[in-house]
Amino acid sequence: MNYGALNMFKRLRNWLEGRRVKKMGFTAAQWEAAIVDWPVMHRYQGAERDALRDMTFRFLARKTFVSGGEFQFTDAMCLKLATMACVPVLHLGLDWYDRWQTVILYEEDFVPNRSHRTDDGVVHARGPGLSGEAWYRGPVILSWQSICDSGADTRHGKAANVVIHELAHKLDMLRDGANGAPPMHPDMRPGEWHDIFTAAWDRLQNDRQHHRSLPLDDYALTSPAEFFAVCSEAFFETPETMKAAMPEVYRLLCQFYRQQPVPLAISGM
Repeated sequence: MNYGALNMFKRLRNWLEGRRVKKMGFTAAQWEAAIVDWPVMHRYQGAERDALRDMTFRFLARKTFVSGGEFQFTDAMCLKLATMACVPVLHLGLDWYDRWQTVILYEEDFVPNRSHRTDDGVVHARGPGLSGEAWYRGPVILSWQSICDSGADTRHGKAANVVIHELAHKLDMLRDGANGAPPMHPDMRPGEWHDIFTAAWDRLQNDRQHHRSLPLDDYALTSPAEFFAVCSEAFFETPETMKAAMPEVYRLLCQFYRQQPVPLAISGM
């Protein structure tokens, strides 16, 4: 590999990206106004908050936003969506999103133009409405209404964040498709990830069968890919709950995302 050429390409890319960011003209005040109602942002202060703002602007420079239907989205909507998208990769880097380009934003849930098989085996010409969808090496499709419904207890009393959910799928797809096992860092062990996530999955399946309360929305138990995505939502939206109910899963997500949403000083009390 020609590292000199690679570094030159990165420098050129950063220069061009900086020009695009400057041309967009977003300000810190605009960004703060766009994310003021998302409680998760209280966690990011000082240099970390500045880095998140900078990454948000660069995300908007790299990605193409397209209206779903006739929805007229605003700059403030794009800023909020982009911030939510950048939170998971704040300490990983924006390059983790390099394999896709487009965000399609609908006003409300959208109906994919494809057939859908229900649990009883019947195939319908159109499926149910969706709040979000991530295509392999394709676009991320989102509902603005569902973005507005993000929060600690907005999905059947459980954490919900459709942006983080779909972007977790994008991270998962980087390694062998969406299977609940994103690329591991060098200091992580894939076998440990598999064992801990499988044990957590089995325990929650058993809890659901016995009608016990779950710490996650039960959509997590649809597949390993959905389990990782829903766990990621809870990790960022309700980390205290996740750490208490699923400490080993929480620990691995801290390692993967390179973040400690529950401050160590508090978690050690």
